[in-house]
Parts: sequence; structure tokens; C-alpha cells
Amino acid sequence: MDKVMSNKKIIALYVLPSLLLIMAIIYIPIVLTGYYGLMKWDGVSSMSFIGMENYANLMKDSAFWNSVYHSLLFAVLSTVSLAVYMIVALILAGNIKGAGLLRKIYLIPMLLSSVAIAQLWLKIYHPTNGILNTFLVSLGVEDPPAWLSDPKLVLYALFIPILWQYAGFYILIYYAALKNIPASLIEAARIDGANPWQIALRIKLPLVSEVVKVTIVLAVVGSLKYFDLIYVMTDGGPNGASEVMASYMYQKAFRGFDFGYGSAIGFFLLIICMVATWAIRKATASKDTIQYS
Repeated sequence: MDKVMSNKKIIALYVLPSLLLIMAIIYIPIVLTGYYGLMKWDGVSSMSFIGMENYANLMKDSAFWNSVYHSLLFAVLSTVSLAVYMIVALILAGNIKGAGLLRKIYLIPMLLSSVAIAQLWLKIYHPTNGILNTFLVSLGVEDPPAWLSDPKLVLYALFIPILWQYAGFYILIYYAALKNIPASLIEAARIDGANPWQIALRIKLPLVSEVVKVTIVLAVVGSLKYFDLIYVMTDGGPNGASEVMASYMYQKAFRGFDFGYGSAIGFFLLIICMVATWAIRKATASKDTIQYS
């Protein structure tokens, strides 16, 4: 076996199928997206080369930059929400009564499709018959807000279902990381007189910091690419107030039949995701890695 695995030709032969698959589903589409962004194309007739015109128009498109702002706002809110997920995970990892049942409950939204979640929250946010406004009226609120029709509220109203949808995913990741911390370290801290708050901040969080860094990248990049729930609930409305980069790309490419411009938006979205990932990794990089056994 050692002789086989030391043969570079054999290794290349084993790696080749995976490499071809990765090229076919990842790298070639990326290159084609950038290439189509250089074209004027309606998706049916022949393409005509226009150079950097689509990208130049993108820089001057105020609607596009509004969608960038909305996507970045979702990214910031998603990053902040990780603190909430961590607090819940810390509580569950503390061996509280019913922790197993709570973990299963938090995972339920992950089992639902985004379309089903969108339909559920559309009913909740309904301005007259929705459970939220009905509750507010019962509390004496005479004119409850139209959550998905108010440009000032719609982004925050959309973020609540997103927060709910992904809660189980991040809580499960944090819970697994926290439970992987040796109990002897926690017990030693208790013997030394540390309270639960000090144990959480000075022992548990530093030991799961690498996991936190990964979830920050996942939350930010996932928010920048978010599309389906927003598309179903508001379709970018009202008047573009909830338009994000992915939905704007869909609107231009598949409704406006401008696949060249849509491809330029998609390629720019890829660049933003790559830059965001690099910036997060750079900002959270540390020379020292905490290890425990």
C-alpha cells in the first residue's frame, strides 16, 4: 500500500475524478459567469461582446447599491445573532433539565423548506388576520404596523424568520463544540472559585473560538447570498426596500431577460463574498491556538 500511495501517477489518478467534478460544478461556472458579464445577451439570441459595459453600469446603478446595503445589513444582523445562539448553547450545555428536548425543538425549523417557512411567517405578519397584529391589538395597539409593507420595517421583519430558521443549525454547532471541552477543565475552574459567568467567558469561549470564527464566515457569506425566503415573502418589495443582491440578480436576468447584466451582478456577488471571507479571516486571525486534551 505504501508503494502504491508513494506513486505520484496513482495519486493523480485517484484525485482526477474529484478534481474534474469540482471543475465542472464550481470553477467552470465561475469563469462562465464572469465571461457572460462581458456580453449583452437575452438568454435566447446570440451574444454580443460589450466588454466592461455591464460592470461599469453596475457601478452607477443605485438600485444595485441599495441591494448591496440590504445584504450587508443582513450580514451584520446575522453576525450579531450568533451571540444569541451562543448564549442558548451555553445554557443547553450546562446540563439543564430538558436540554435534549429543547435541542430537538430548535432543530425543527431546519427540517422545513424556506418556502414553507415563508408561508408560515406571511400568515404571522398578515396586517389584519395575522397572529402578531392580533396580539398587538389585544394589548391596546390601535394601529399595528404593516410589517412587510413598511419600507422602514420590512428588512427587520424579514430577519426574524431568518433568525428562527437557522437557530438550530448554529446552536447545534456551538453545543457540540462546548460539550467537547473536557469536564476536568470546568471542574478545576469551579474548585478555584470561578462562577458560571467567569467559566463561560474565560474558559469556554476561548476554547471554542475557532468554531466561532467559522460560524461568522458561514453567517456573513450565507446572508450575502440569501434569496429564497425574501423572494417568497416580499419579492424585493415594497419598491425595492427588501431587495438583496441575489434577488436583484434574479430580477435582471430572469425577468428583465438581461443575462449579461445578471451575470455581472452574480460575479460581483462572488467577489464580495470572497473579500468578506478574507477580511473576517484576517480580522480574527491569531498566532496562538488554544489546545486542550
